[in-house]
Amino acid sequence: MPFTILIVDDEAKARGSMGRLLSAAGYEILEAESLARAVATLQDHLPDILLLDFNLPDGHGLDLLRKLSGTKPRPQVVVVTGTANIPTAVEALQLGAADLLEKPVDMARLKAVVQRATEVVRLQRELDYYQQSARAEAVDWVMGETPAMQQVLREARRAAATSMPVLVTGQTGTGKDVLARAIHMMGPRASKPFIPVNCAALPAEVIESELFGHEAGAFTDASKRKPGVVEAADGGVLFLDEIGTLRLDLQAKLLRFLDDHTFRRVGGVSELTTDVQVVAASNRDLPALVEAGQFREDLYYRLKVADIRMPTLGERKEDIPSMVGLFVRKYNQRTGTSLTGVNPRALQALVAHSWPGNIRELRYVVERAAMMCEGEEIDLCDLPAEFSAAPATAAATEEETVKPTLKKKR
Repeated sequence: MPFTILIVDDEAKARGSMGRLLSAAGYEILEAESLARAVATLQDHLPDILLLDFNLPDGHGLDLLRKLSGTKPRPQVVVVTGTANIPTAVEALQLGAADLLEKPVDMARLKAVVQRATEVVRLQRELDYYQQSARAEAVDWVMGETPAMQQVLREARRAAATSMPVLVTGQTGTGKDVLARAIHMMGPRASKPFIPVNCAALPAEVIESELFGHEAGAFTDASKRKPGVVEAADGGVLFLDEIGTLRLDLQAKLLRFLDDHTFRRVGGVSELTTDVQVVAASNRDLPALVEAGQFREDLYYRLKVADIRMPTLGERKEDIPSMVGLFVRKYNQRTGTSLTGVNPRALQALVAHSWPGNIRELRYVVERAAMMCEGEEIDLCDLPAEFSAAPATAAATEEETVKPTLKKKR
């Protein structure tokens, strides 16, 4: 994909000389002789690099720099001017200009400056590609054609676009942690941290310090200050798994943090602020815990601004063939094998199973079968013994039902 340069200069000769040099170097060149023309061009084309003259017939180049301040992706801006002064140059750099050239332009220096800007654009393209791939990967894991899963995906996209708290509920193994990562990767916080915390796995005496950090001397082993995960996740997403196990006193502190994004480290007196989207998950019946006095009602309603329930695998059996294909493909990628699919008998048995462990159980069974498989596709004999007695179903009677499961869905 060629790199595009927009040259904004009211002097036709200057535009021509720079354009010819850069065109010969393989760049696609756009031109604008005024600020208004530049703005019109930017509405139709977002160049990779902008060569911008300061003094234009209808305005100043700094005005365009200010307009570009919120643009994403933003072009690399190189200011080209014959009347630069230090305060103006400093302001241009503060507004995001990558470099500054004085007229008459030294063509060798122009070429070098543009090459540096091009390298920045190239790196940004690579970063964007990997982030988009990660987002697509996240959506792959939250897959399904059933109405229940399509609703989950719609709600996840809406939740990802906001900074509001999200509550994900569902049985163990339904993919609550996977959905939390998908919410992170699908939203504007994708380039910021995603920090998971399993509230049930942390000892009661350390969980407050883990969440909010502590000051030196706050307790016996606190030899130095330690930031908590709410600080480490600044700008990103904090995933609190098994939120129903959190102590009541910490529930009160979490509620306060959700309300105003302020907190204090253990042993601290200063109010600290951080920008974090909280995604909480639970496989427990939170309303029942509220009724029993074990979970704060106000925290429950604060968390469920966006309330997403993950369906059990038994509620979405139509999705099993696609999920099996995804797990086989992931297994191939990880191990370097080349399994082509799952034959109808094996898939029939997989669909008929009750799956008390939900998606997690399905993944482990498919990975075990892939490891045991000696042919090109997984057969019934590769599955655990309890699957050999599975009743026949109509879900996988044709071979073409099986093969598409290896295709990556987008």
